[in-house]
Amino acid sequence: MRAAGMVRRIDDLGRIIIPKEVRRTLRLREGDPMEIFVDREGEVILKKYSPIGELGEFAKEYADSLYEATNHICLITDKDNIVAVAGGSKREYLNKSIDDDSLEAMNERKLKLINNTCDAFTSKVVAPIIVEGECIGAVIIVSKELSARFTNLELKLAETAASFLAKQIEQ
Repeated sequence: MRAAGMVRRIDDLGRIIIPKEVRRTLRLREGDPMEIFVDREGEVILKKYSPIGELGEFAKEYADSLYEATNHICLITDKDNIVAVAGGSKREYLNKSIDDDSLEAMNERKLKLINNTCDAFTSKVVAPIIVEGECIGAVIIVSKELSARFTNLELKLAETAASFLAKQIEQ
């Protein structure tokens, strides 16, 4: 664990303010849920809570199923990072930050199809996972094949997967 060189006092209600620089770096927003852990040495650890991360192995298996059905790389994300990948290199995708196009689709809460973009991929479908009106992540299907053109089939598969994962979280 590295020191940030910042000291904050606890107020009379037991609150502590996380400095703006830290919130910005970690993409912490007002209302974000936080997990609190205490280790054996008595250190308090705050971690941004990810409902999608809680699905863990289930999200990975769902990504695997989508990959088998589409033969395209399938990613499942929370609001910040990729939490499950199938059909692509884990080193390249897993725990990486979400790109701007995907983040925009998530913020707009819209299903989005992107064809012929940058050299990282040629086609991409982003289906936000919406729980109780809030976007908590996305299902993303990408292709690196130059001739790949996604159709309504990939859109519907991603949308169905996002809806299904949202229902799993609601239960």
